[in-house]
Amino acid sequence: MTSKRDYYEILGVSRTASQEEIKKAYRKMALKYHPDRNPGDKHAEECFKQAAEAYEVLRDPQKRRAYDLHGHAGVEGAGFHGFTGSDDIFSAFSDIFEEFFGFSTGGRENRRNYMGPEPGADLRYDLTISFEEAARGIETEVNIVRQEVCEKCGGTGLTETSQTISCPTCHGRGQVIRSEGFFRVSTVCPHCSGRGTVITSPCPECAGEGRANKSKKVKIKIPAGVDTGSRLRLKGEGEAGIRGGRRGDLYIVIHVEPHDFFQRKGDDIYCQIPISMTQAALGSEIEIPTLDGKTTLEIPPGTQHGDQIRLKGHGIRNIRGYGKGDLVAEVSVLIPKKLTERQKELLTEFETIENDKGNSNFIKRLFRWSSKADKTYQR
Repeated sequence: MTSKRDYYEILGVSRTASQEEIKKAYRKMALKYHPDRNPGDKHAEECFKQAAEAYEVLRDPQKRRAYDLHGHAGVEGAGFHGFTGSDDIFSAFSDIFEEFFGFSTGGRENRRNYMGPEPGADLRYDLTISFEEAARGIETEVNIVRQEVCEKCGGTGLTETSQTISCPTCHGRGQVIRSEGFFRVSTVCPHCSGRGTVITSPCPECAGEGRANKSKKVKIKIPAGVDTGSRLRLKGEGEAGIRGGRRGDLYIVIHVEPHDFFQRKGDDIYCQIPISMTQAALGSEIEIPTLDGKTTLEIPPGTQHGDQIRLKGHGIRNIRGYGKGDLVAEVSVLIPKKLTERQKELLTEFETIENDKGNSNFIKRLFRWSSKADKTYQR
């Protein structure tokens, strides 16, 4: 038969250690070797048992004195024979384990944590809006289904003939104890949902829950400047609470549809504006659409394909109130694919003049622009 280890040695303390030192040493070992932190580790399980047994003796002044005088035989003679299994350890230390690890082991007290008010759940609604609606802001209504206080029973879950009796599954404790390998864990009773009581004749409208699903229209004000992923919180528009608990919140998650003409980058919007090569060379004024209606865009003489012209204040309103972004028009110079004989003569004459000025291959460069512009415009 294997001899038992010295209890002081197990906890790593001296024989003159104070109760506080012994408790501190045990805490350290319990945290290190707890089965929940070492699933399936037999060595950790054995160390955990030894530490619990050593602490059970050394924390008690009478048992410690008997152990100091007569060793293991002294405490066995006093009626302590060690722990034979996990049930013994967790039963003896239910209050300590709850303090250390944050869960109850089904010990002496019936705390009834689940009888008070419970807040209602938060809800999420995904709302798709147009590009223009996101830029300008809108007011709309959405239809949601949420749990409301039952109108038939007023939230009590009872009828006129109902009786409230102790739950037969947990016997009024609101919790049931289940074993998971080495230790026992208390969980909410599945029969009474932690209430400790059940209703003999529950309300037929809500099945005794005190709440029932109802459809509700909710008005929403979407501010200007929202974008895909923006989230709005409507406080108190979620599900009703239980037993007088506060309502949850409703979160509106925004999805913005893409626009056929504009693209958004931050608070700025971008668009592509096709112009002719003569408009690019000579300059021009053209009418273009904006989010606020049509406006005039001035094309400076000598504008190149790909140049960007910025219109201040024609973008998206900043959602935090920091003004508006800009509209950025990117110019696409279009070159005609088919020319009349007269047009060819004029362009040839123009190329001759350019050659005399040292600007050769003007026509080739124009047609290179044409190819790029055509591809860009088709996108």
